[in-house]
Amino acid sequence: MTTEVEVARSARAVAYEALQRGIASGQYPPGSWLREEDVATAAGVSRTPVREALHRLQAEGVVQILHNRGAVVVGWTAQDLDDIYDLRVLLEGYGVRRVAQAPDNVDFVALRAMCTEMEQLLPEADEQDLQRIGQLCIDFHTMLAQASQNRQLLAIIPTVLATPFVREAFHHHTPADLEHAFASHREILEALEIGDGDWAEGVMRAHLRAGRHSLREMEQERRTGGIDGDPSLASA
Repeated sequence: MTTEVEVARSARAVAYEALQRGIASGQYPPGSWLREEDVATAAGVSRTPVREALHRLQAEGVVQILHNRGAVVVGWTAQDLDDIYDLRVLLEGYGVRRVAQAPDNVDFVALRAMCTEMEQLLPEADEQDLQRIGQLCIDFHTMLAQASQNRQLLAIIPTVLATPFVREAFHHHTPADLEHAFASHREILEALEIGDGDWAEGVMRAHLRAGRHSLREMEQERRTGGIDGDPSLASA
């Protein structure tokens, strides 16, 4: 039987994910006001979980709650994304080096299954498939952090990976970029399986730097009018 606590937790998750998607996709662009009632209606939940989701997003730096005025979406710049990826390089590079010291902590079967699903979805990926790829990639990186068994790292990583623009980045990479990223996932697992921390860390750092580079190229094309896209990822 579903308890009231489980229902409340589910409603909070629904509200949070709806706001994340809306902000990252441009449905709620920078500077737009988020009315609790409107978000609640769109997400199919009450206003209470929406209010809790907004406070969580404020803690992540995505929205700002102003007294007696409501919540407004904070604009993100290219520098913000650089900062996020710099943090990921440092934290996740350290994480996989630590994991390599105890590879028995890694669920290689589950991680390789994620890799396979991502690879199979990519060739004919539609919007829903890209959402799934994005979630699988977040799950992949989260599982690696969990295998480090570093409680401090586990307290930080979810906040960094939960940033809407990290989650939605998969909509802005080319298929070739994603193929390269998937190959890096496989190589990281290969390095971990033999306990080579130098190799695992080097691939992880290069993997994340490559991801940021491809987004930077997309931003440049948008500024010069080469492509249409989501203004939430553009430089301010």
